[in-house]
Amino acid sequence: MYRSIFFKRLHLRQIKNECLVQLLESKNRIVNDIHYKVRCISISAVYNKKRKSPEEKAVENLGRRVIRYSKGGTEVVGIWRNMTVLDVANVLKKDVEHVFKTLEFADKNSDTVYTRDTVIHNPQIVREIVKISGCRFKLVPRPDEVVEEKENKDAVPAPPAPPEALRPRPPVVCVMGHVDHGKTTLLDALRNTSVVDQEFGGITQHIGAFEVRLRSGETVTFLDTPGHAAFSAMRARGAGATDVVVLVVAADDGVMEQTIESVRMAREADVPILVAINKIDKPGVDIQRTLRSLAQHGVVCEALGGDVQAVQVSALKKLHLDTLVEALTLQAQLMELKADPGGYVEGVVLEAQLDPRVGKQATVLVQRGTLRKGCILVAGNGWAKVRMLQSADGRPVLEAPPSSPVSVLGWRELPAAGDTVLEVDSEKRANEVMKWRHSQSMKEKQEEDSEAISEATHRAQYREALAHKRALGRMRLRPDGPRQKLIKEDTHPTLRVIVKGDVDGSVEAILDILETYDEHDRVRLDLVHYGVGHVTPNDLEIAQAFNAVVYAFNVECPPTLSVEAKKNNIPIKLHNVIYRLVDDVKEEISARIPKRQEEELIGEANVLQQFQVTEGRKKVPVAGCRCVRGSLSRAALYRVLRGADVVFQGKLASMKHLKEEVNTIKRDMECGLRFDDPAFEVQPGDTVICYKLVDASDQTGWDPGF
Repeated sequence: MYRSIFFKRLHLRQIKNECLVQLLESKNRIVNDIHYKVRCISISAVYNKKRKSPEEKAVENLGRRVIRYSKGGTEVVGIWRNMTVLDVANVLKKDVEHVFKTLEFADKNSDTVYTRDTVIHNPQIVREIVKISGCRFKLVPRPDEVVEEKENKDAVPAPPAPPEALRPRPPVVCVMGHVDHGKTTLLDALRNTSVVDQEFGGITQHIGAFEVRLRSGETVTFLDTPGHAAFSAMRARGAGATDVVVLVVAADDGVMEQTIESVRMAREADVPILVAINKIDKPGVDIQRTLRSLAQHGVVCEALGGDVQAVQVSALKKLHLDTLVEALTLQAQLMELKADPGGYVEGVVLEAQLDPRVGKQATVLVQRGTLRKGCILVAGNGWAKVRMLQSADGRPVLEAPPSSPVSVLGWRELPAAGDTVLEVDSEKRANEVMKWRHSQSMKEKQEEDSEAISEATHRAQYREALAHKRALGRMRLRPDGPRQKLIKEDTHPTLRVIVKGDVDGSVEAILDILETYDEHDRVRLDLVHYGVGHVTPNDLEIAQAFNAVVYAFNVECPPTLSVEAKKNNIPIKLHNVIYRLVDDVKEEISARIPKRQEEELIGEANVLQQFQVTEGRKKVPVAGCRCVRGSLSRAALYRVLRGADVVFQGKLASMKHLKEEVNTIKRDMECGLRFDDPAFEVQPGDTVICYKLVDASDQTGWDPGF
């Protein structure tokens, strides 16, 4: 027994000496060895259930001090999840044996047999290894993942299908033209409906996409685009997604502004044009004048020797519609329109809206593949797992082949009108695409912000301000007075608006109009918030916080919210015609323009002679005058003209008729006027103008272009 105690003490003494030597040689090696010996001593003490000897306590305290010192290391290494033993050794710049030795303490309760390629799934073990090794850690991405993040993870269209996979598809026809030229009425006549009666103000407010089955049995997809000047973006989308453009021109009006714009968009999209000359039933129309006007803008019809078909129709009387349908069918046959009904779905978003009954939905025109329930779609910053497909008349459909417009339900995030629709394999892939697109948009925003910050004008202003600051000195920059007086409120008149619309295209058109406002020096126009759908409580909270006006276009405001808005004095303007909404915005801007004061002439008098009147012990000059126009008021303002020069401008001190003080002098009456400047003297022949200042309201000169 005494022999074992002797050898144990001798062994502990040797351990202590070795620890001191190793501490001088290498901090990391001491950490590992002492940690190991301390654990061994602790395990031995627990196993033997004996109290620790003074030598054991000394070694353990020394080990704790060294380990505590090691946790405060200055070297920082990067770690990541699921590191292997070799990865840990590489980041620590140690050999693998060092990691094996530290694992005996960091993972003492596990039976795992570690090798060079063993993955350490528990991140806490890796952190303990780093701490024991005398380093600090930071979380970094896996080195091989950094390269992968730079790769493009966006969804892209599939390569063109082989010719043997192509099948004939119906043509997509876009009806374009000037407002009130009969585009929607023509489509009503083709499909025997009355959509035009449902359009507010008689104009189309958004893209209407639907299929029409002709008498010949063929199916044609029609897109009815708005002709109003505000919806140029919608017309551009319609021209870019179609095969044939039907240009509707009224025979009585001829070529108008939106007609020319539609021709330009069709040319840019490289889409053939078919002209429909409408309203031929009206008396006194000149068809040849319309054809010549079209020829002046590059649309030469067959009647004038060109290659563009022109059909004379009357949408209201349903005249010559068969001829128009035949021309469309012939044009489609010449183009040999084909698409691949198999493979991944590709399309374009025509409209997007938030329906309070069914939620987020978007009208998608399928261009390739067959859209079915359960497909995973990505479009812009939104993605969807299709849970329902509806046709233009609201009927549920099972599938949508190429050239079919359908309403898609199941969007997690609502896309924007004009976004390209692509099908992906799974929801995981859709989330990956959304993450990639979000990161790219953030990078673009950062680049734009950095460019704005680094502009030379800002740098010049900063240098000028810095030079001015240095010239004044630090003490002179210290302002006087309380701090509250230094806070300057922004008193510039501002109109803040919130825009809510029925579809994304309508909101887009309204925002495009608001961007044309250019009188910010008089009244600022700030867009606080915009969105698709009905007015929500969140909109009212934002409007109350920013003192904004809510403009709801083709959407409703629930009665409960209307009562709450009225209670909190939150203005909500409901409109269903876009030019009326713009007129309302102009009225709100005009109401916020600061009023200016104008001079309103009250009367005029001629100076006959100057008198000296004694008041007290002083003599004051009094102008003897005769009123020759209007009347003179005692409380009004006066201006004295001597020839073309203004010699006095101010108020009266006294107005008398004969010897009585009066307040008013009528026309052809004589009076005595004493001005408030006692040193001013009039001369015979001077003209006295009596006037007052009145507030005058200005109107905004903003012209949105229609």
